[in-house]
Amino acid sequence: MTSIAVLAHSGKTLGGGLGELRRTLGEEGVSDPLWYEVPKSRKAPKKVKKALEKGADLLFIWGGDGMVQRCLDALGSEMPAIAIIPAGTANLLAKNLGIPKDIAAAVRIGLHGARRTFDTGVVNGERFAVMAGVGIDALMIRDADSGLRDRLGRMAYIVTGAKRLRDHQTRMEVTVEEAAWFKGKASCVLFGNVGKVLGGMTVFPEARPDDGTLEIGVVTAKGLVEWGRALGRTMLGDPDGSPFVRTASGRSFQIRLDHKIPYEVDGGDRPPTKRLRISIEAASVSICVPQGGGA
Repeated sequence: MTSIAVLAHSGKTLGGGLGELRRTLGEEGVSDPLWYEVPKSRKAPKKVKKALEKGADLLFIWGGDGMVQRCLDALGSEMPAIAIIPAGTANLLAKNLGIPKDIAAAVRIGLHGARRTFDTGVVNGERFAVMAGVGIDALMIRDADSGLRDRLGRMAYIVTGAKRLRDHQTRMEVTVEEAAWFKGKASCVLFGNVGKVLGGMTVFPEARPDDGTLEIGVVTAKGLVEWGRALGRTMLGDPDGSPFVRTASGRSFQIRLDHKIPYEVDGGDRPPTKRLRISIEAASVSICVPQGGGA
């Protein structure tokens, strides 16, 4: 018999809120699930561990990509099924997997949909499901997190991004599968486990979350004109067509920076660092997706 737990970011809203989620679960016969609410996603891992200790084997996660990431990172080697209720700002993982921003539909997928095994990336020991990055994207996310995102939603990323496009580049060395791949100045480096990442754009057309590899993209654009050209090619689904973008795929990567700068994990900023180690954990999580769907 399935034991169900709800892990909810209490600051996120969707439809009729957590009350609607509880009612919808009850209508589906789930009358008394384990229930944990947290005010910040970083407090979720302790609740995940409590749920697992109590035998939960299906976790409904209410929140955005950051909340899902914190929960996935807390699983360790255990693989309960994960059902996503996309109540966040970008909800990139849910979008890539075809999970709608609708409580009743997302609950049905969690209870009656397919369960698929997906890879996760690992950056400096921390799992991610969608993307990780260092450079302008991380600075943009950090700036948006400082209260702006609560007021403007997704527009916060546009506002902060416009300010950051003029920032100086960072000198770095990047290896792919222990082989030298890039050396020079770059504006940002992105790693993708799925196709749609930054801003919901399809940055990595070849990315699949179950192929045992991660995609990497380095952007050398600086200034509004070069960034406009790079983003234009990306929006057309051809990032490699830009002279300011270079991509590859692999299972292990390292980045060495000439000074400490912030990095980001699934839309959450992390403290500045001079070194990043990135790898793939193949078939490491089980996520509920629509029947016949998913990335």
